[in-house]
Amino acid sequence: MIYILLADGFEEIEMITPLDMLRRAGIPVQTVGITGEEVEGAHGIRIAADILPEDVKLEEAQGVILPGGMPGTTNLQGSDFVRNLVRHCANETKLVGAICAAPMILGELGLLENREAVCFPGFEEHLKGATVKACPVAVDGNVITARGAGAAPEFGTELVNYFKGVGEGEKLLAQMQDPAYV
Repeated sequence: MIYILLADGFEEIEMITPLDMLRRAGIPVQTVGITGEEVEGAHGIRIAADILPEDVKLEEAQGVILPGGMPGTTNLQGSDFVRNLVRHCANETKLVGAICAAPMILGELGLLENREAVCFPGFEEHLKGATVKACPVAVDGNVITARGAGAAPEFGTELVNYFKGVGEGEKLLAQMQDPAYV
């Protein structure tokens, strides 16, 4: 199971686009409401989380995804549950994905040491030990990071590629009528 972690103030597009693309690709994914059953995004959109932290099955975790946004990122960062799940996935070489400001959580946990990563401009100082790239999405083994809401489809593409194989995310974009792939 892939877990997308939601805290009040998350960036809606950065959660919904990867969630939708993973589900279209048939990849098991659930949203986890860190701040409650209903989580409010940065732009006032309310989302009912699939499950709560106590429902997460660590032994079934195939990865974790952190949407960005403010104060969503800092709300995620302040959670022991989030930090422990992210560390678990990193230690078990499971997917660790983060977009926008959320890669700062990975950097602050020391998980980007000697890795390529990207983030929303202005958060680079938090990517401790990383080689910061100038591209929309950086893939470095089991760690996938993206710059922001505009990179959400490409982020989703790389997540699908990670689980289904190179090119599968692009095929999905073509089915979704993305003009760059049809």
